[in-house]
Amino acid sequence: MTESTAPESFTQGPTDVELLEQTLAQNLDDTARRFADRAALLECGPDGDPATGRTWTYRQLREESVTVAKALMAAGYEAGDRIGMWSPNVAEWVSLLYGAARAGVILVNLNPAYRAHELTYVVEQCDMRGLVVACADARMDPPATARAVARESAPHLRQLIMLPAGSGEDAYAHVQAGDVAGRHAADPVAEGTWADFLAGAARVSDEDLAAREAATRPADPVNLQYTSGTTGFPKGVTLTHRNVLNNGFHIGELLGYTEEDTVVIPVPFFHCFGMVIGVIATVSHGSLAVIPARSFEPVSALRAVAATGATSLYGVPAMFIAMLARPEADALDLSTLRTGVMAGSTCPVEVMKKVIDRFHMSEVAICYGMTETAPVSTMTRRDDSLEVRTQTVGRTMPHVETKIVDPVTGDIVPRGATGELCTRGYSVMLGYWDAPEKTAEVLDADGWMHSGDLASMDEDGSVRIEGRIKDLVIRGGENISPREVEEFLYTHPDIQDVQVVGVPDEKYGEQLMACVIMKDGVEPLTVDAVREFAAGRIAHFKIPAHVRVLDAFPMTVSGKVRKVELREEGAKVVQAQAQAQAQAQAQAQSVG
Repeated sequence: MTESTAPESFTQGPTDVELLEQTLAQNLDDTARRFADRAALLECGPDGDPATGRTWTYRQLREESVTVAKALMAAGYEAGDRIGMWSPNVAEWVSLLYGAARAGVILVNLNPAYRAHELTYVVEQCDMRGLVVACADARMDPPATARAVARESAPHLRQLIMLPAGSGEDAYAHVQAGDVAGRHAADPVAEGTWADFLAGAARVSDEDLAAREAATRPADPVNLQYTSGTTGFPKGVTLTHRNVLNNGFHIGELLGYTEEDTVVIPVPFFHCFGMVIGVIATVSHGSLAVIPARSFEPVSALRAVAATGATSLYGVPAMFIAMLARPEADALDLSTLRTGVMAGSTCPVEVMKKVIDRFHMSEVAICYGMTETAPVSTMTRRDDSLEVRTQTVGRTMPHVETKIVDPVTGDIVPRGATGELCTRGYSVMLGYWDAPEKTAEVLDADGWMHSGDLASMDEDGSVRIEGRIKDLVIRGGENISPREVEEFLYTHPDIQDVQVVGVPDEKYGEQLMACVIMKDGVEPLTVDAVREFAAGRIAHFKIPAHVRVLDAFPMTVSGKVRKVELREEGAKVVQAQAQAQAQAQAQAQSVG
């Protein structure tokens, strides 16, 4: 069946490839039966070399997921309990994803950049039972933070599991197993290493695990992802096996993945980009997923492509820009690449051209969506023109419907007209965790997820994103709630009032600008002063890159701040600063 279209801005994706009615574990089992001895997961070594890293075949990955599932059951996790993963990209992330799914436990994705108050909020909001914690590095000490959160703010958190210090290491020198000093005596938190945790699997029989698996259904929740909104604290998007498995599978189908593909994934697993578009798309096709580094490093990603003969590479536009800027982009052999995914923000035309030309990614795709739709709603196809891939976000995904409606009346608008983009189908979330009122604000009675994005639809069904109804800022693929940053900046002793908006940025797509009104008698704040105040207290990507000191904010007749005007004026200020800097550099060069 081909895509059906109508004169209005409505499309229904193709249905010729059926939906998978499986759990994540059942899908992994199927893949392991077909490709048991093929490599499934490769984590490059600490030096970025695949040869010094760790590799799992599909048989081993399945066995590891069974061990994790049994370990969860041995630790007392019941079906529906929540366990968090607070770590950058490591192989254990994938083991926990499929192991928790096998045990009917819900995995909660946590941003590694979270600070204590952000971690505390998520732990308490979803009543998290356990937390897997990354090792300390030069920037953060997650074990210490996790202990503090468990001790002071979340007495219901019952288990901390500490990951090893590096790829392939068995030493846990940074962990003091069983250290519960100072915790609530009535509700101590068990602490141990990942190895300690896995050892518990021996206490659970195959029969007991089989019974747990048999009770798990594709429609059950398997994942919680916290996404920032415009109303302050993040909301827990509740996703099912059916949501994420089918979205990943159909993305892989449209990319043409087979067991012969190798996919380098430098995007974070805690996002749908890394977890669904990355891991689940590869596992559902028997492809090899490669972790080039714990977090994005352009050289590591390029070296991983060259060393493994990768056929696919992922990234937000800012990542591709960083990789293209490296001399290794030309020095290394990247000729095995044919495809990949660019998502998170709009891709500049010149960047797309360079990716296709220098990286040989002639079939690279653009994906659009939101966490609430697991995540991809529209996607470009392999044979789409460069124009389609740079000016649109593609056509509707299989088994999904999209429409563009008048935000006021709810009526579908004609092709070419602008309205709010809405999505309906298997991919739409169950709702926000324990927040029915917030769910009802975006998910209507007919099952349509309202994106808050303004879009238009071309005659061929391709969608163009025109802007956003919401104030959400997307910085290099990171969703940032202005309200959350505003609430933090209100704690600064010299700030009387503050409004945070997004302004254009060549590298990240958008950056935060804090528009502030100072208290009487204090000096105006500088960018450096704001950075110093925020460093170590909020995630680094939430710290404003620009500060504008104003005497008053533009207001509507009803007394609301006109953020649209703040954004427009802020963009002009940034542009003027960039032009002045360019002129100064040109003059300096001419004098030299």
